[in-house]
Amino acid sequence: MKQTIRLLLLLLLLILGGCTGIPQGIEPVRDFKLQSYLGKWYEVARLDHSFERGLSHVTAEYELRDDGGVRVINRGYSAQSDSWKEAEGKAYFVEGPDTGYLKVSFFGPFYGAYVVFELDHEHYQYALVSGPDRSYLWLLARNPRIDESTKTALLASAAAKGFDTRKLIFVEQD
Repeated sequence: MKQTIRLLLLLLLLILGGCTGIPQGIEPVRDFKLQSYLGKWYEVARLDHSFERGLSHVTAEYELRDDGGVRVINRGYSAQSDSWKEAEGKAYFVEGPDTGYLKVSFFGPFYGAYVVFELDHEHYQYALVSGPDRSYLWLLARNPRIDESTKTALLASAAAKGFDTRKLIFVEQD
């Protein structure tokens, strides 16, 4: 019986640990500056997931927490229910504050990876973010729209890293 419990606990730890891993071949940005990343970002494009399905006007806001972590507020509009949806979470650095690799939680003790792997280091105007595998991808920007050449370059970079950019949803931000 003890062996079965130990095995189940080990399996649970492996599953939960896998949620904060980085997809193979994806490198989080280095020389990450949290102070520059804080504030409001607009979701320009994303791969579809149930927790955002049907939402438009999606934004993410990042603020410092008293415990050294990051307060995350995701917000989007559901036309189907004619209402705004909001989720508050918390994020913490996995490797260190100069690496764009965090773990984020919206549900108690369960964390998922938040990997900034492409970033405008000079002005912090756009970013590509991955989750624990290539089924999670977000293109974020400081403005609701980005210029076509920047968008094309970012999508080409994501595609070259193995993300299926043909399945991206371009988020309505009007």
